[in-house]
Amino acid sequence: MSVDTAHRRWWQIFEVVFGTPFLVAIALQFALPLSIPLGFLTPVIISVGVGCIVVGLVLVVLARRQFAQHQQPTDPGRSTSRIITTGVFSISRNPLYLGGICILVGIALVVHLVWVFVLLLPAFIACHYILVVPEERYLASKFGEEYRTYVASVHRWIGRARRRRRR
Repeated sequence: MSVDTAHRRWWQIFEVVFGTPFLVAIALQFALPLSIPLGFLTPVIISVGVGCIVVGLVLVVLARRQFAQHQQPTDPGRSTSRIITTGVFSISRNPLYLGGICILVGIALVVHLVWVFVLLLPAFIACHYILVVPEERYLASKFGEEYRTYVASVHRWIGRARRRRRR
């Protein structure tokens, strides 16, 4: 692993930061079942879950395709040589993480894993400090003004920043 990277430890990856709480949630669901009675809403919740999974998969596939197109690594432990600002990266600075979160939420909705929602907040906070902040620091240091311009135009999770009108 290069010194010129955002992450230097094996566990500083999405699969550990979100996967571990997800596996703990599954174990907790067996040990201490949590359930919310949904009744007639069950088909709606399952449909929303499937929709989340589809949206997540689309985000992940499109982001990986963009990385490949621009010959950039998807592994945060490897150095990058350019910022990708087109395609799905024009609406999210973190489409891989966003897609992964959508997939996990979708699975939780489809199979009614309530514990996932309990553990999602700590996982999201861990994601911010373990994954996102070091990546943003690395990119700002490596690409300077180019990255700051990108940050000013695209939100961290989803959406484009509105341009301020000059008076």
